[in-house]
Amino acid sequence: MKFYKIILVCSIVLFQLNFAQEKSEVIFSNALKEAKAQKKNVLLVFHASWCKWCHVMQKNMNLPETKPIFEDKFVTAYIDVQERGEKKKLENPVGQLLMNTYKGENAGLPFWLILNPHGEVLADSFDKNGDNLGCPSTEEEVAEFVSKLNKVSKINKNQLETIQKVFTRKN
Repeated sequence: MKFYKIILVCSIVLFQLNFAQEKSEVIFSNALKEAKAQKKNVLLVFHASWCKWCHVMQKNMNLPETKPIFEDKFVTAYIDVQERGEKKKLENPVGQLLMNTYKGENAGLPFWLILNPHGEVLADSFDKNGDNLGCPSTEEEVAEFVSKLNKVSKINKNQLETIQKVFTRKN
C-alpha cells in the first residue's frame, strides 16, 4: 500500500511539472539559438492573456498576409507576464524579471524587442518620447513600428506596406 502512495504522489508531481509553463530563460535561449541557425533576428513579445492589445498584435502578426513575412524575417517568441488570479500559472517563470531587464517594468503590454542572435537589442517598443508603442494602431505608431522593422531586417517595401495596412485597420 505504501508503494502505491509513493507512486501516486510522484505521478501527481510529474503531472504538475508537465503542465508548468516553460521558463522564460529557456524560451529566450531557444529563440536565440534558432535565430542564429536561421540567420534571423528575434522578435520577443511580452504579453498576457487578459491584454486586448496583446491579442490584437498576435492576430495581426498571424494573418495570412503577414504571417509569412514575420516567419521569414524573425524568430518570434512570446513570454507570458503580469497574469492575475487563477491565470497567474500561465506566466513564464522569471518573465517579468526579463522584461524589467529591458526597461519594460512600467511599459505596459504588449512590450516587444527585436534582438540579434547574440541577444543584443536592435529595437524596442518605445517611441521617440519613451512611451510604449505596444500594439501599434494609429498611423503614427504603425509608421514608427514599420520604420523599426525596416532598420533591423531585410523587409522589402511591399512587405512593409502590407504590415502597415494590417496594423492600421480598425480591430
